[in-house]
Amino acid sequence: MSDQLKAFARPDGRWGLRNHVLILPLHSALSATARKIADASIGAVGVSHDWSGEVDGDFARITKTISGFAANPNNFATIFLTIGTPHELAIIEVAKKIGLARAEVLNVAEYGSMAKIADIGLAMANSLVKEANLQARVSAPWSAIILGQECGGSDALSGITANPALGVASDRLVELGAASVLGETTEILGAEHLLAARAITPEIGAQIIETVARYERSINYEGIDMRGAQPSRGNIEGGLTTLEEKSLGAAKKAGSAQFSGVLEYADQVPNSGLYFMDTPGHDTEQLTGFGAGGINIIVFTTGRGTPTGSAIVPTIKVATNSTMANAIPDLIDLNAGTIADGLKTLAQVGGELFDLILEVANGKTTKAEKGLHHEFSLSRMYNTVIR
Repeated sequence: MSDQLKAFARPDGRWGLRNHVLILPLHSALSATARKIADASIGAVGVSHDWSGEVDGDFARITKTISGFAANPNNFATIFLTIGTPHELAIIEVAKKIGLARAEVLNVAEYGSMAKIADIGLAMANSLVKEANLQARVSAPWSAIILGQECGGSDALSGITANPALGVASDRLVELGAASVLGETTEILGAEHLLAARAITPEIGAQIIETVARYERSINYEGIDMRGAQPSRGNIEGGLTTLEEKSLGAAKKAGSAQFSGVLEYADQVPNSGLYFMDTPGHDTEQLTGFGAGGINIIVFTTGRGTPTGSAIVPTIKVATNSTMANAIPDLIDLNAGTIADGLKTLAQVGGELFDLILEVANGKTTKAEKGLHHEFSLSRMYNTVIR
């Protein structure tokens, strides 16, 4: 056990770095009610989405995402808002199998109106928040930390400052017994062979290569030249010139540790070690998939000031350059631009980021949490066709 890390023990052996009461609608029609309950409560959080219960090619992906998000170890309890369909009940059961210990269900069909479940939900949420506030943090092992790595709005300094600093912190956490997850398949195009060479087995290396190739095949099928379309306009304005330059910089977030496995989108992180998760490049979909996979803390490096955050997973924003960090201090938790300024070394900033991750894991509030950045978006792969 680490005498430095304090977390919330869950009945299934997992660890929460937060103790949220989550209001989760299982139909888009209930999203406004979920937000209403959360906004009026004394500390519950809520999300909204546009899924209306359709059963199509994305149904399994959506089920895994919503159930995993509900069961994230950062949740003390989840209040589900439903219209009473069998599909909704199935999602709740999957969440319980993943590890959700406390589930409450409010069915609008049973209570007869949105207003009634809003009133009942508010009273229930406040009661659960009070109960959650009574639970104390206890000493936890380093394996309690499941770190997600993300970058958004990359610039010419991403691969020189913030991303390698995150790699330093990630390596240290993995060495201590934590888990760390690199995502964004679109961000490693052209660098996948370098990551595959660090896999603990040839089979895992081949999985990394195939994950990228599979994504490219799906994009090429749609007539899109992904390699030709990258870097994005924002990346170019930030000083990046080629896809390879962007990908090599993004890959530095994963440090130098060996890869222990490859995960599909929203898969549960199984053990300690470094993993790669197949996630889209869209920031909000990435954060949602990380939360669904049980990741309980995220470091998000940015050169352009991306404000995205999560309702349930504390998200640490690391600036790649001092100009942006000084311009929007209410969004940035750590300025890695000091490396490029010649004021600090990579090792020093990597150490500062490691310390900050520990502080946030122990309860320090991030700028994204203070700003109530509770973005949530369901990732889809197919055209929606109701069957």
